[in-house]
Amino acid sequence: MISQFRPRSRFRFRHLRQGLVGVALAVLVFLEGLNAPHPAMAAATMVSGALCLAALAVPERHFARYATGAAAISCVLTVTEAQLSVRPPNTPGMVELGALLLLSTRAVRRCPPLRAAGPVAVSSLAAVVLPLRIEQWDDHLKNLIAVIAVCVVPFMVVAGVCLRLYDTLREREREAIRQAQRLEHARELHDFVAHHVTAIVTQTKAARFTAAAGNPQSPEDLDRMLAHIERAGSQALGSMRAMVTNLRDHATASATTRPKGDPAGPHGPYGRHGPHGPRGLRDLRVLTEEFSEVGPLAELILAPELADRPLPPGIATTVHRVVQESLTNARKHATGAGRVEVRIGVRPGDPERLEVSVVDDGQGGAAPAAERPAEGSGYGLVGLAERVAEVNGHITSGPRDGGGWHVLAALPLDGTATEETIACDHA
Repeated sequence: MISQFRPRSRFRFRHLRQGLVGVALAVLVFLEGLNAPHPAMAAATMVSGALCLAALAVPERHFARYATGAAAISCVLTVTEAQLSVRPPNTPGMVELGALLLLSTRAVRRCPPLRAAGPVAVSSLAAVVLPLRIEQWDDHLKNLIAVIAVCVVPFMVVAGVCLRLYDTLREREREAIRQAQRLEHARELHDFVAHHVTAIVTQTKAARFTAAAGNPQSPEDLDRMLAHIERAGSQALGSMRAMVTNLRDHATASATTRPKGDPAGPHGPYGRHGPHGPRGLRDLRVLTEEFSEVGPLAELILAPELADRPLPPGIATTVHRVVQESLTNARKHATGAGRVEVRIGVRPGDPERLEVSVVDDGQGGAAPAAERPAEGSGYGLVGLAERVAEVNGHITSGPRDGGGWHVLAALPLDGTATEETIACDHA
């Protein structure tokens, strides 16, 4: 309940703070207007200052027009007062001067270059001539005008340029984060859903083929096949539900806990390990057994020294994804495959790296993207390569001699490379 009220509380506090600042500046404009010798001049000074302040709060789409109009009114008032014999004795309207300078900065920062030229020129001119409202013209007044024209106005314009560049860099950073999120979501969706959906499609095709061939099926065989389809569908729905739940929970939490400009971490709402958390290598046996129930026989060969060795969560999860995607591709594309071998061990000649090998004995490998059927998206290997690269690993795939397809991934065994990757991602 507390987190639900935080955005509204912050929104109210920000508007309350802005309102208090606006009221304080309006009071200062009123007090400076009282310095004028005549009521009409005082009223004109108050109106001019209030218009310049109001132009700072105008929405972006109306800013250029309102800023130009407010600065033009200020400039006309200055020229008019300069012709009078009685003028304010000590202040020309310092709040109005500051507002005019800020109008120049905001125009440079927010408006396109050509559209910003008018507001910048008029507000800068109004700021430079504003001291002419003072009654006594002497060398100090000339020096003040020179300082405003030579130093203050260029400084405010440069400040607007710097803020514009800063906004551009922040927007590029946010877009890069959003793109990383989209890629992570695409990989997660493929990993958690496509694997189960492929099993459903395979079982359904097998049932239709059996029925079309006229082979009688016992109720037990039909029930077993439908049970596999039901379980794969339930797993797909569970994975989708977990993904949607994590996305919704993350969006709710991010609105209240993450700093502005950081819509999500560099690896999406699940971090580096997905919504199901890190997986151990022993979990791969369950994956291969489930695959064998609806596809070719899958054999897991796990090196004894790795069976109980703790691995960095990112490495363990990546190993699971490599095996899962390779088995899914074997089910979809390995025509006539009778056996799939999943071998995980220490890379020969490099004891600091883990090697994951998935080999099938089918007649066809992963078909080119242009030849894949409609149910294959073709992004599995692309996402897998991106995931492996995140942990400083390397993956290759292709046909092997004698038929079949071979996927080979090399990953760091310790967490050094992974931690370095994490540090680079957060930098």
